Amino acid sequence: MKKVNIIVDAFIFIAILAQMLYVFEGNLVHEILGMLFFAFIVVHIFVKRKVILGMLKKKTTGWVTVSKVVIILLVLSILALMVTSIVVSRILFPFPGFPGSVELHTLLATITLALSVAHACLYFIIRAPKEKKKKCVIISVILTIIGFSIGYFGVPYVNRHFKKVTVELESIKVEKCQSAKENKILTVYFTRNGNTDFEEDVDAVSGASLMLTDGELMGSNELLAYMVKEAADCDTRAITLTGEKYPSSYGDTVSVGGSEIRNNARPLIDKIDISDYDSVILIYPVWWGTIPMPVATFLEDNDWNGKTLNLIATHGGTGFGSSADDIRELVPAATVVEGLSIYCDDIPKASEEISLWLENTYR
Repeated sequence: MKKVNIIVDAFIFIAILAQMLYVFEGNLVHEILGMLFFAFIVVHIFVKRKVILGMLKKKTTGWVTVSKVVIILLVLSILALMVTSIVVSRILFPFPGFPGSVELHTLLATITLALSVAHACLYFIIRAPKEKKKKCVIISVILTIIGFSIGYFGVPYVNRHFKKVTVELESIKVEKCQSAKENKILTVYFTRNGNTDFEEDVDAVSGASLMLTDGELMGSNELLAYMVKEAADCDTRAITLTGEKYPSSYGDTVSVGGSEIRNNARPLIDKIDISDYDSVILIYPVWWGTIPMPVATFLEDNDWNGKTLNLIATHGGTGFGSSADDIRELVPAATVVEGLSIYCDDIPKASEEISLWLENTYR
């Protein structure tokens, strides 16, 4: 039984770390590992049931009490993680998610990892001789902090900087939408490509915003605009900065974008004239829960009286956030319609969803 317990414990740690590095495994493997993780948690609890129940029932003091608290917090964290796993599942449980659920799921995974490390360390602290207990405590605190840091800082860094997305345009099959072709539609999009000072040797590793398409760097929203153009045979324009561009680092771009939002900035952009169109499809990323400020500049630069503005938002788990309401405040004369919110990882395979949405919107 002891060997079984060691194997189960080892798998639990390996599984949670492997799941957090989902960039290397894909959604299906990630979700299967998740189910196995929860199954092994059940086995772990069953094997240790007598010890756990005994500890919870007895009056305890010192490190045993600390261990009891950590166990309770760990169980609650795992239960919450299980719920969010189902909510954010894209294959095994393809239910509609909730705004922000991906971020919550990631945070709970980080907390679970840190609590698991603390739980394992407390096992050794409780059993350590008195003269070695202080040393064990210091090591345990350090390991727990490292565990949390790996989840909170290390994993996002690896997933952001080592994720490669490649797309072949000829492999994208887009159903033509005849009813959309009969409308005067302009597709306007904002993306990092063309608005960022990339180094000459930049590699497209940021799946949330960049990809290699036919060997060339392309913004993810640029790809969506291509899909819309292919389906609706409409004109397309990019929101392009005329002043200072965003930094090459995605993290720095996020920081600059956040500062612009807090300051309600209006970066200068090339003029986009919408006067000849009845309907505009606006494709934009959700930054800090709302629109990037260059998009606000575009919106305020035009007369929207009598126009319909259909929104396609790309995001990492927030859905539209407050962007649709914020757009309505900026252009009260427009009829603003929440069209599609597309999760960043789903962008390369969104052509069918785009075509269906166009058919339903412009029929």
